[in-house]
Amino acid sequence: MTYKEKGLLFILSGPSGVGKGTVCKALKKRKTNLAFSVSATTRKPREGEREGVEYFFKTREQFEQMIKDNLLLEWAEYVGNYYGTPLDFVEKTLDSGKDVLLEIEVQGAMKVKKNYPNGIFIFLAPPSLGELRRRITGRGTESEDIINGRMTVAKAEIEMMKHYDYVIENDEVERACDRIEAVVMAEHLRRARVMEKYLQLMEGEGI
Repeated sequence: MTYKEKGLLFILSGPSGVGKGTVCKALKKRKTNLAFSVSATTRKPREGEREGVEYFFKTREQFEQMIKDNLLLEWAEYVGNYYGTPLDFVEKTLDSGKDVLLEIEVQGAMKVKKNYPNGIFIFLAPPSLGELRRRITGRGTESEDIINGRMTVAKAEIEMMKHYDYVIENDEVERACDRIEAVVMAEHLRRARVMEKYLQLMEGEGI
């Protein structure tokens, strides 16, 4: 008897500007066994972002129809834009045995926790609030009012880390990637998951 292990769902989130996208890009270059879910959003593309790669860019009307049709694992409205995770991709990938990493906002992560409590939740934290503000300001795409608004939201989101399984400080991108890979390995080595595999194998062999 062969044992088909289902993939694990990892949720990576943290305050805006903490570097979630940068860390995920670095992880992709490492060619890990992680599949990266592409979120849908109504915000406008930033320079260099491509449809279906960084995001699926939708109009508000298209996104609201996806909500009505229950096509999203989670969705949230953040700073005037919708963000959400297409459900079909996640389910098919997990069933194939491949792990999935969701890079989403904190609001969305809390919805996933409610709908998919078996997920593994990782909070990506900044080294300090001063460094977070510097990173947001460095984008050069937001006004001072928007930056102040993002910082207010970020402080509230950092308080939400109590709902996560792991907290990883993004002090340096490659070190953050090392820590995420360590979490993935540790989760696959949990006694309950390994034991389930062997119990099923023994049952199949009549032991």
